[in-house]
Amino acid sequence: MQTSFTAAQLADPDIAAADRILRNCVHCGFCTATCPTYVTLGDENDSPRGRIYLVKNMLEAEAAPDAVLTKHIDRCLTCLSCMTTCPSGVDYMHLVDIARVRIEEQFVRPLPDRLLRRLLAFLLPRPGLFRLALRGGMLARAFGVASLLRGRLRALLDLLPQRLPSAAATDRPGIFGAAGVRRGRVALLAGCAQPVLDPGINAAAIRLLNRAGIEVVVAKGAGCCGALTQHMGREHEARETARRNLHAWAAEADGAGLDAILVTTSGCGTTLKDYGHLFRGDRDEKLARRIAGLARDVSEYLAEIKLPPTTNASGLKVAYHAACSLQHGQRVREAPKDLLRAAGFELCEIAESHLCCGSAGTYNLLQPEIAGQLRARKIANIRETGADLVSAGNIGCLQQLRGGLDRPVVHTVQLLDWATGGPKPSGL
Repeated sequence: MQTSFTAAQLADPDIAAADRILRNCVHCGFCTATCPTYVTLGDENDSPRGRIYLVKNMLEAEAAPDAVLTKHIDRCLTCLSCMTTCPSGVDYMHLVDIARVRIEEQFVRPLPDRLLRRLLAFLLPRPGLFRLALRGGMLARAFGVASLLRGRLRALLDLLPQRLPSAAATDRPGIFGAAGVRRGRVALLAGCAQPVLDPGINAAAIRLLNRAGIEVVVAKGAGCCGALTQHMGREHEARETARRNLHAWAAEADGAGLDAILVTTSGCGTTLKDYGHLFRGDRDEKLARRIAGLARDVSEYLAEIKLPPTTNASGLKVAYHAACSLQHGQRVREAPKDLLRAAGFELCEIAESHLCCGSAGTYNLLQPEIAGQLRARKIANIRETGADLVSAGNIGCLQQLRGGLDRPVVHTVQLLDWATGGPKPSGL
């Protein structure tokens, strides 16, 4: 793709980066076949190719983002399926990041939209406040408030869990010792929304790792990865949130040492592995690249170590839902499935597995109509498998699918923990 940026424009590092990305695009259209919003809506502007043109035109003209560009960028799930499909290696993820920052800084959204986004950016990264907000929403739903609401406010209440689990000790800072001879030492990201919605996930990961001889540390000071605010274009907030993680994990790595930093929420894992880019030009860029090099999805790490022997081989049929952030963002595709098969589960392939379920961080809260269509499509494909239950590696996907399926939806690591001697997941 030809671009026409001036030398003065290219002096801006973000414009220079955008220019390199745009020049890689040959507008072949392969991305349109695997883009969830294009497949659903059929609008060229809701395809990666269409959005690339919109962003190109805005940047070249040095224009402020308008309502049209904002609408179509907002509709992007950042599922990154287009990057898996693209034969030219277009770095669509970072181009959309540039657009979102400009939208956040220069476009004046309607007041209700601004307030909702600010509320989500404030609450979600703070587990204590998020838990309090969920309890308030559940109380409102119990009193029938949902029936009086429409649009995104109704979607917020509809997505609330039926019950809220108690907080787990494993989500607080601490060291969880290996059983027997220690074979390794890792940090585990506690996260922000996941400990509130399903604390059993990290608890299962720690039990499983400990049985495998791995010491696990939940580092003091580490928390939200920054993904939720970054995807809203609030890059400065994301960077400052992530900075606390950098220094918390660096203290552990420089002290007792770390073999890896493990993540049980694949959306967070994609962000952690991209910390080097997030901190480009920052005083902590070198540290960020070091930490990013240690980041691994829990399934990646488990596939490399010898797991405890299977003691609860259930033979259950499991439909494995590949979270977009894992299969497209991190390119981790086979490890979770291989682990489940080795643990005695029968794997069922889901049709259109490359398409997003519609969760995508805060997407199902901000774009509930499209998210609902994608969820219905995903659920229909899951039902066709005849599986007993569904497994996934991302809390957003789990919550999205639980709201519409008539069978259990659990994290992959919970099934592996159960198969190797841990307790049966509460969802079964």
